[in-house]
Amino acid sequence: MLELLPPPPTDPLWDLTYEFGSDERAERLNLVLGVYRDPTGRTPVMAAVREAEIRLAERSESKEYRGLSGNAAFNSALLTMVLGPGAGDGRAAAVQTVAGSGALRLLADLICRTRPGTTVWISDPAYVNHRPILEAAGLRVRTYGWCGPEGGFDSAGVLRELAAARRDDVVLLQGCCHNPTGADPSAEDWEALAELAVRGGWVPFVDLAYHGLGDGLESDLGATRLLAARVPEMFIAVSCSKNFGLYSDRTGCAIVLGASGRSVRHAETALQNAARTLYSMPPEHGAAVVTAILEDDGLRAAWRAELDVMRGRIEANRADLTARLSALGHDAQARSLSRQRGMFSMLPLSSQEMLRLRREHAIYGTTSGRINIAGIPADRVPCLARGIAAVLGTR
Repeated sequence: MLELLPPPPTDPLWDLTYEFGSDERAERLNLVLGVYRDPTGRTPVMAAVREAEIRLAERSESKEYRGLSGNAAFNSALLTMVLGPGAGDGRAAAVQTVAGSGALRLLADLICRTRPGTTVWISDPAYVNHRPILEAAGLRVRTYGWCGPEGGFDSAGVLRELAAARRDDVVLLQGCCHNPTGADPSAEDWEALAELAVRGGWVPFVDLAYHGLGDGLESDLGATRLLAARVPEMFIAVSCSKNFGLYSDRTGCAIVLGASGRSVRHAETALQNAARTLYSMPPEHGAAVVTAILEDDGLRAAWRAELDVMRGRIEANRADLTARLSALGHDAQARSLSRQRGMFSMLPLSSQEMLRLRREHAIYGTTSGRINIAGIPADRVPCLARGIAAVLGTR
C-alpha cells in the first residue's frame, strides 16, 4: 500500500531547520522557528511556569481523564483573559486544544460541519500553516492582500478586498503581531474591520498566538474584544506556546461566540465530538500550569512582568537592527522594519536574496523573508544587519 503513496510535500520551516542543523559554520544564525530566546540564545522556562510546575508536582494530583473539553478551569481562565470581564456574557464557550494549531483545526472542522465548503479568507502572506489546516478540513480558501508597497498594513486595500466577502463567509484575522509580516492594523483600522464584518455579514475567525508580545497584553487583546462586542458570531484560536513559553506542552484553546446560549452549547458539543475523533482529549500539564498562574495573584503578576521583559527585548532587537541598517545606508528598509510588531519581521528581500543570506552569511530565515526578531542573540544583531546590507547592496 505504501508504494502507492506519491511523494508528499515537506514542511518548509522544518526543512530549513534541518538544513541549519547540518550547517557546520560556527557563525550560523537560526531565525526560522518562532521561539523566544534570551540574550544568550537560550529558550528559557519562565520563572512563573517553573514555580507553577513545582506547586503542581508537590500536590501530585490525579492524572485521571479530564473529559473531551479538557481542563474546565483552564477554559474558564482563558475565556476571562481573552474576552475580559463578563467573558462573553453567556455567549461564549471554550474547549482546550492541542495548542493553537489544534484550535485552528477544530474550529475549521466546526465550520465545515456547519456549512460544508465554506469560503475562508486568509491574508497574503499568511502564517504558513493556515491554508493547509483549512483545506485539510474541507474548506475553500481565498486570499486578501495585507501589506502595502512599503511593508505596512494596507488599510484601504484590505477593506476594499474584504468588501467582496459574502454573507456567512469566514475571514481569518490575526489578533496582533501578524505572522509573517509584523504589520498590524491600527485601532481605527480594527474599528473599520468590525464595521465591515457587521455590514457584510461575514464571520471573524481570530488567530491569537502572540498576545503580550506586541504592545502589551491588554492592548494586544483589544482587537479581539472589539470584534467580540460587535459581531453576532465569532471563532477564536488561542495559543499559550509563545506568551507562556509552553511550546512543547502544546497548550491552546478554541473559543466560539454565538448569538444565543443554545447555539454556543451546540457548537461546544460539536467541538468535543471533533476532538474525540482526532485525539480524544488534550494533554493536561500545560493547561494545569496556565491555570495555576492565572488563578494566583502572585504568579499572575510574576508572569506579566516576565512577559513585559520579553516584549521589551523584542522591541530592543528590532530597534537595534533598524538603527544599524539605517547607519549602513538603508533608511527605507529600516523605516519599514521599525513599524512592525511582535516576534517576526519581514525583510525586504526576495526568495533568491534570502537564499544568498543563508549561503553567503549563514543567516537562516524563510524564503518569504520572515525572520524571528525574538530569536536574535543580543551580540548577533550587528552581523545580521551587515548580512542584510550586503545582500541589499548587490541589487
